[in-house]
Amino acid sequence: MRVGQVSVQLGLWLVLTGGLIGVATDVQAEERSPLPTASPLTKGKTPLPTASPLTKGKTPLPTASPLTKGGMRGVVRVRDLKQPATTVKQWVAQMEAAQVQVTNVKLERTEAGLDIVLETAEGKPLTIDATKFRREGNSLIAEIPNATLALPQGQTFVADNPTTDIATVQVEQQAGNIRVSVAGNNALPKTEVTLKTGGLAYSLNPEGDEADDEIVVTGEGQRGYRVPNTSIGTRTDTPLRDIPQSIQVVPQQVLRDQNATRLEDALRNVSGVTQAFSLPGAVSTFTIRGFAINEGAGSSFLRDGLPDPAAGGVVELPNIERVEVLKGPASVLFGFGSPGGTINLVTKQPLLDPFYRVEATLGSYNFYRGAIDFSDGLNPSDTVLYRFNAAYRNSGSFIDFFESEYLSFSPVLQIKLGERGNLFLEGEYIQTNASFYSGVPVLGSIRSNPNGRIRRDRNFGEPSDQNEQTVSRAGYRLEYQLSEKWSLRNAFRATFRDYEDNLTIPFRLGTDNRTLNRFYREFGVDYNNYSLTTDLTGRFSTGSIKHQIVVGVDLNRFDTRTRYTDFDAPSIDLFNPIYRQPIGDLTTPDSRDISLTDSLGIFIQNQITLANNLKLLLGGRFDTFSQRYELLTNGSESRQSDSAFSPRVGIVYQPIPAISLYASYARSFIPASGTGFFGSDLIFEPQRGTQYEVGIKADISDRLSTTLALYDLTRTNVLTDDPNNPGFSIQTGEQKSRGIELNIAGEILPGWRVFAGYAYTDSEITKDNTFAVGNRLNNVPENSFNLWTTYEIQQGSLQGLGVGIGLFFVGERQGNLANTFQLPSYLRTDAAIFYRRNQLEVSLNLRNLFDVDYFEYGLNLNRVSYGQPFTVQGTVSWKF
Repeated sequence: MRVGQVSVQLGLWLVLTGGLIGVATDVQAEERSPLPTASPLTKGKTPLPTASPLTKGKTPLPTASPLTKGGMRGVVRVRDLKQPATTVKQWVAQMEAAQVQVTNVKLERTEAGLDIVLETAEGKPLTIDATKFRREGNSLIAEIPNATLALPQGQTFVADNPTTDIATVQVEQQAGNIRVSVAGNNALPKTEVTLKTGGLAYSLNPEGDEADDEIVVTGEGQRGYRVPNTSIGTRTDTPLRDIPQSIQVVPQQVLRDQNATRLEDALRNVSGVTQAFSLPGAVSTFTIRGFAINEGAGSSFLRDGLPDPAAGGVVELPNIERVEVLKGPASVLFGFGSPGGTINLVTKQPLLDPFYRVEATLGSYNFYRGAIDFSDGLNPSDTVLYRFNAAYRNSGSFIDFFESEYLSFSPVLQIKLGERGNLFLEGEYIQTNASFYSGVPVLGSIRSNPNGRIRRDRNFGEPSDQNEQTVSRAGYRLEYQLSEKWSLRNAFRATFRDYEDNLTIPFRLGTDNRTLNRFYREFGVDYNNYSLTTDLTGRFSTGSIKHQIVVGVDLNRFDTRTRYTDFDAPSIDLFNPIYRQPIGDLTTPDSRDISLTDSLGIFIQNQITLANNLKLLLGGRFDTFSQRYELLTNGSESRQSDSAFSPRVGIVYQPIPAISLYASYARSFIPASGTGFFGSDLIFEPQRGTQYEVGIKADISDRLSTTLALYDLTRTNVLTDDPNNPGFSIQTGEQKSRGIELNIAGEILPGWRVFAGYAYTDSEITKDNTFAVGNRLNNVPENSFNLWTTYEIQQGSLQGLGVGIGLFFVGERQGNLANTFQLPSYLRTDAAIFYRRNQLEVSLNLRNLFDVDYFEYGLNLNRVSYGQPFTVQGTVSWKF
């Protein structure tokens, strides 16, 4: 028998202009069974009579009559059932009736495992679809629609450490749904977890012999655009809505839908982030909230939470699961870094279920790329798991005589240490080769040149210019559950980067506006980085107040060794270039130097739950460091040491479960060093950042979230490139950045996903003895906007077919700190067509669909870099 029921989705849209809040309501009538449609899963238990088991990810079998505690239910007749609503009054009445109240939650230990019992008002049945149960990281998740919590203690039920392998059981309200989450200690729970309601039992544990390709975390990562939890904001697995700071996570599904193979592609989706510089194929730098993050010590690049100064040097993503961006200072968590924010690259880890994927991409300008992603067990008991990623790319470019090549291998081994711990052994090897792109002068590109306009494909380096590098990483990560409430994490990584280049670099345009002066350099740098961290995490209560505390220590060594030699190079005509002319005289003899930074950080953080809807975050960190700089050419040496305390305070108030209001204060610290133009081994004052931030986070639904943030960020003792003397640095004093950011990510309707953001950034120089106070910071647009949305057909013969569209707007921004030229705004349009069915995935990605001329960034030497013209890439992948 069938009956119409009304399902309601309430959408809360935050509108920036005018501060309006709109409510979007979508009413959809469906034909459903009046009783729970999912037959109970009884894996590991005595089966309930007559209940047909469901197989995840497949069409359910016809449902047998469910059991109740007192026996079989009576037969339900059509004339006894409520009919579909035909008026607004009837619709409202049915909507209110559809919201079943859960009045009590109980945990019961059984011989089979742990039962989570949900009791409802008047014994009303809950609508539970076991095919929608899923895994997120170490957690088992069940979403119960059209239900509300009405518990004596409030709208959240939390139980810590009910078994040795379960850290937390939490039942909470989320925008008209109830979310049941069972978090394991460092891994998915082995305990059999059963959800019971109304006489029915549902197993939350995944099937041992089948991978749920649509929802479970697999080689594709979590399907969907919304990521509910992250560790970058607290060093613990915490819901984003409970963290008093703006965080954006670009998940695997967005990366795959956009075919994003480089970090620049991923960060285009993050509001307030712009590209500041790129040496294609070798290095990229970015600004976050107006302030640059660079490679080297204090770079604010992390890999799995550990400092990675080489990450800015090699930014392709074959083994990256997702990209996390914490906006604002994060010294209390990760030590010294840029005040603008922190980029954490989360790598792909071994999977519980066997996973194999091969992939090939062909594209414009002779783009060829192949990749494999394998994961499986190495022994019958699956106590040793592996993940192996490898990729090779060879590509040309729209730029004259520019080619690049990339090769990487990334193995990971997971060894289970009994029921309480895991040991991860990780390695990576990367090799790159690339030509050089010089950029083009402002005169002839942005500004008119009396001699004509420079073609965007022009390259004013030499065809023989090239850079090459190798990067090696090796380390381990130990996670161990000491007791039911305390866990230990210890991790170490060594990173080695060897970079060399031979480049012909333009530096000044002649008075005739067509002769470009150049010099030739031979340059090399070796980065050696060693990072060791240990932290202890525990949960305890003081009365009714709950605490989650993290105490730890970090040790880091950054060893940088550079070598360079300069020569005169022949000038070149912008409009009639002649290449391969002889190199001139030696101007700078062989010069070598060493920069060594050692740091020690001790930190403590307490996440305090004062009430179910009121959370406080307190943290502090003490850093001490020493630096040594040695110029090997003449034997000169200088040393310095310093220390800093970095505090962080934040509060989150949730007036209703779907809304989080937050405020925070945080500081950052960077031991800065550089070389002044006069040849001295100058050591600069430490850089510091201070941020105040307030915001709103909203779960519009269980699949769609948004964040609105306002911030005021100040950086003092600023170290920047000297605009008049390449390779040297100056300290410009103080800079400020204030702004507003709005982000939204998730699924609006089944199959319709969106990932979007807007940023208003007001950044300027406030104190300086070189540049004018009030000058805008370079490469920072006042307004920027990004939108990526896809729709995938959910059923029928065309199921799996989808389309995507992307709009990326970057406003006008200054090309240098002197504000002598401005890059124009641009709007780039991308598109995608894809088809996913069973093991096959085919996609076609179109970038810069309307072939717009635009500039990615400006250089302080009055040069700019053209953006990519219209390109096409086709990808085929197969899972087996």
